[in-house]
Amino acid sequence: MGEARRVHWTVYAALCGQVLLSAGTYLAARRAMQEVAPLNLVLWRFALSSTVFAVLLLLTPGPALPPAGLRLRILALGLVAGPINQGMFFVGLKASSPAHASLLYALTPAGVYLYLLARGREGFSRRRALGLLLAFSGVTVLLLGKGLAASLGPLVGDLLILSAVSAWVLYTAEGKPLSERFGPLRATAWTMVAAGAWSWFLAPWTLSVPEMSGASAAAWACLGYLGVLTSVVSYLLWYYALSRLEASRVAVFSNLQPIVTALMAWALVGDVLPWEWGLGAVLVLAGVRVTQRAVVPAQAAEVAPEA
Repeated sequence: MGEARRVHWTVYAALCGQVLLSAGTYLAARRAMQEVAPLNLVLWRFALSSTVFAVLLLLTPGPALPPAGLRLRILALGLVAGPINQGMFFVGLKASSPAHASLLYALTPAGVYLYLLARGREGFSRRRALGLLLAFSGVTVLLLGKGLAASLGPLVGDLLILSAVSAWVLYTAEGKPLSERFGPLRATAWTMVAAGAWSWFLAPWTLSVPEMSGASAAAWACLGYLGVLTSVVSYLLWYYALSRLEASRVAVFSNLQPIVTALMAWALVGDVLPWEWGLGAVLVLAGVRVTQRAVVPAQAAEVAPEA
């Protein structure tokens, strides 16, 4: 009871904002990839976001560069969050479907929780496990109502998206100590600049300037959404929440994304919301609520590893 109520309302407001921005990622990415190859889009996305973060590092008080002892760790997190996570996500999404991507990303909270249990950074809580199960069940019901079973994506696409989910689990769990120690701005900026550097390292195999120069205004708008709103604002909100909450309590909010995505599709293009959508939404909201009120055993609370 006390633990959940001690969290300041701004943390949950940040998570709701992050969910809202991330929900549009599926729509923006799918539209942009009608004109731009997936890996080329990833390169331009991180070129844009890393430039914004580099400017923020120069303009805000504090060190522009990470401590020497942490640079390899930050490079590794940048590789995981950039080329691995987003590269596999975009290529997988091109081959699969947004419905499958949403369902597979709904595994993120369970993945984060199991990873932290294995590392001894969180203790087992039946209530938290129940909340994660409820939330995932809700996403499954919601997407079945939107025709998930009838829109089976190729197996390779789904496997690539699952690999992207695994990378995001690692980035979330291992990035939390960094955000607690240096704050969300520097933790996010350092890893995203590293992601941009990795993307440019792979540019000889992925870059296509003619493809981008010939893209429509709509494709460029989608790139701006992905590069600034998703990769800057949304990532900052995510690390802000991670600096103040257990990683599993933050991760469960990703299960709200399919609900918001469905609402966006209903509002923007008139998609019908079937009755399964309502049932799934109730289960997801119940799961998020149960997870937020669960208390982790004090003796197994998460601790930040030494740098």
